[in-house]
Amino acid sequence: MSLTPFELHRPGSVAEASELLERLGDEAVIYCGGTELLLVAKMGFTEFTALVDVKGIPELSGLSANGELRIGGAVTHREVERSEVVLSGWPALAEMERHVGNLRVRNTGTIGGNLCFADPHSDPATFLLAVGGEVTLQRGGGPGRRLPIGEFVRGPYMTALEPGELLVSVHVPRLADSARVAHRKISFRERPAITVAARVDIADGLIADARVAVGSVSATPVLVQTAEQTLCGAEPGSIDVAAVGEAAGAEVQPSADLNGSVEYKRQLVRVLTARVLTEALARTP
Repeated sequence: MSLTPFELHRPGSVAEASELLERLGDEAVIYCGGTELLLVAKMGFTEFTALVDVKGIPELSGLSANGELRIGGAVTHREVERSEVVLSGWPALAEMERHVGNLRVRNTGTIGGNLCFADPHSDPATFLLAVGGEVTLQRGGGPGRRLPIGEFVRGPYMTALEPGELLVSVHVPRLADSARVAHRKISFRERPAITVAARVDIADGLIADARVAVGSVSATPVLVQTAEQTLCGAEPGSIDVAAVGEAAGAEVQPSADLNGSVEYKRQLVRVLTARVLTEALARTP
């Protein structure tokens, strides 16, 4: 792989990075972990004359918990996976991160970079959709704006980022003590063929709320509303997970690709949704 010559910029703040991105326009790309950027550069899908390295910006670093979990956009998958804050308060998130890519990807790749690349096969995007995650976007020295992950990811490799904006942080709500979360994927090649994440909240012996997210089979991760409606109000022990899987398979709109035909992907959704729900319902809150 060979890259065309480029200028390297290392801004020290969000405001400085925003100024660079607005001034350089389409000639500049953001560099943080670089795992996705180097992939598309290797395939010849991008050309740039300026690289804006945001790893050193303080606002993009660190993990903290104050009612919710805040993860800086430049925090690596490995940091999330091993964080004591995450392991104690959000163990399902740590478990999901443990299976992102491989060790090299997790050591260098960042959660913000993963979400901004908006690959349809993103593990974090599907997981965060299920648990109600949000992102904060900021341009210059302003206060920033928060968006649910479902509004941030707009399509394959498309996000709600505006010119000069950076993804500053990711926010994960503190789930109820009765919440049960499971996340699984099936991979035949480098990227998952299907990803399913489920969150089930139980109160007074009934399912009070549920979110089922399916990713990797279509353009963006989606919430399967028919499956969620079937779950809400039911007793956990009475759930026909196969029927919920059928509902999920009927609602999603898969795209045929190297991982299989539309009907084959629907079958993957049916099977993995039932499996994930079985796992979630069996977990001890």
